[in-house]
Amino acid sequence: MLAFDASTLILLAKIDMLDLFVSDFGGKILIPERVREEVCIPGKEETPLIMELIKDGKIKVSAVKNKKLVEKLMDDFHIDSGESEAIALALQEKASLVATDDRNAIRACKFLKMEFTTAIAILIRACEKKLVDKNEALAKLQKLWSIARYSRPIIDDARKQIKGGV
Repeated sequence: MLAFDASTLILLAKIDMLDLFVSDFGGKILIPERVREEVCIPGKEETPLIMELIKDGKIKVSAVKNKKLVEKLMDDFHIDSGESEAIALALQEKASLVATDDRNAIRACKFLKMEFTTAIAILIRACEKKLVDKNEALAKLQKLWSIARYSRPIIDDARKQIKGGV
């Protein structure tokens, strides 16, 4: 089971990887209500795909029961409500993984000893599994760099992994 925050959902949708990832992922994919609000904004390019995946039941929207935990995570780790709800939902549903590209949410996952993944890690894994070829993966990585807040060392490391240099 995997809980997504908004940033990773949006990034995967923008590089045309979300549908492929959801189709390939063997487990249940969850998002909290707050993330649904953040990603289903009319007029955004990624909205129709995400709404379709929700409508088709490939992504399930779940309520977070422990609102105090959401507030505590927000305060303790300086994260927004969407990231906080995603982590709280993962804890609540005993999800094995949190998908987040938010630096502070990643810090929270590490502190809480929760496994996490990022859009770049998902892209690298898709290339390793031959769901996308190396050239396509490198093009998607370049797009990620242009739309997200990754540092050059992170992009360079990902490029090496995609090319098979690690």
